[in-house]
Amino acid sequence: MAIAWVFPGQGSQKPGMAEGVIGLPGARERFDRASERLGRDLLAICAGAETDGAEVAGAPGDLNDTRNTQPALFVIESLLVDELRRQGRQAELVAGHSLGELVALYAAGVFDAETGLALMQRRSELMAAAGGGAMAAVMGFDRDELERVVAATEGVVIANDNSAAQVVLSGTPEAVASVSATVRCKRAIPLAVSGAFHSPFMAAAAEAFAATLEAVPFADARIPVLSNADPRPATSAAVLKERLRQQMTMGVRWRETMEQLVSAGIGTAVEIGPGNVLSGLIKRSCPAIETAQIASAADLGL
Repeated sequence: MAIAWVFPGQGSQKPGMAEGVIGLPGARERFDRASERLGRDLLAICAGAETDGAEVAGAPGDLNDTRNTQPALFVIESLLVDELRRQGRQAELVAGHSLGELVALYAAGVFDAETGLALMQRRSELMAAAGGGAMAAVMGFDRDELERVVAATEGVVIANDNSAAQVVLSGTPEAVASVSATVRCKRAIPLAVSGAFHSPFMAAAAEAFAATLEAVPFADARIPVLSNADPRPATSAAVLKERLRQQMTMGVRWRETMEQLVSAGIGTAVEIGPGNVLSGLIKRSCPAIETAQIASAADLGL
């Protein structure tokens, strides 16, 4: 039975999430390396503790700060990937939601852990600095109506197309609020984010990230990757780099990613990382696909 590994993004973090992986081989070294890069104790932040002293100006020792969330999730998810490899496990496809795409690329052998951590640090800093926008999750809507209202409203886009019944809007606070109030839906929930992520408002951040990517060598993927900007399976290093470059402004096409899992004959999707957000989406959208979660060493039989 074909297996896909899927990697969650921001929003799946929770205090204490490192406890289940800290005993894995190389875990403390990777956390130490990440802390050295960030200038703050990432392991303490994962535990929910305030860090002392060497914080970036304006960055609290808070797991929900984008500059901490993204590197923390990369470290935890990449450590779980390493243990899966040590156990001889493999997947036929990999995909990640937002920052999870970088973990998917790591899992496919496109770059090493140090490169992934450097890219995640740069990405998180750029996204945290691109403030001024808003995002809202909309659930239980008519898609034709939603797309019509979004198209008629300046300053808002569908950033995360998560499923047939759930999307995330991104744009100016006024435009996001207007669409949320206009579209008939079960719920519209403002998200606690600092910017209009995955939208054209991230153009400056995307340009700066693209400059960083230019200097980073990518290898061809050992297994196909479904990217957020284009969920068709790909292994070409050049294609995967270009798709990652587009991700900040083009959004997350997760509904189509799940459709690709079905088309590829995936029987089981394993969510690697904290939480079960992606598993829930897959269960509701693709009932023929079984789901499993690996968030700790215990889930790996250790």
